Amino acid sequence: MDGTLSAGARHDLTDEQSAILESLLPAGRKPGRPHRWTLRQLIDGIRFRTRTGCPWRDAPERYGTWQSVYGLFAAGSWAAPGWRS
Repeated sequence: MDGTLSAGARHDLTDEQSAILESLLPAGRKPGRPHRWTLRQLIDGIRFRTRTGCPWRDAPERYGTWQSVYGLFAAGSWAAPGWRS
């Protein structure tokens, strides 16, 4: 890869931004099966939806299922216990 971003991903969190945000989130894991989507993907999905104003169902699949993205948003906190990249 040449280091360029696709047009759809140009507003996603950078590695540096993600590292800063991750340091602010509580550490911890819930027992059970691992999460299919990373917290970073879901946060990018929330940011995409709020930036574009699209319906939740129209958020791109690269951010996770719309139900997963909305579920984190609806929880009222992006720092949901047990979520870690």
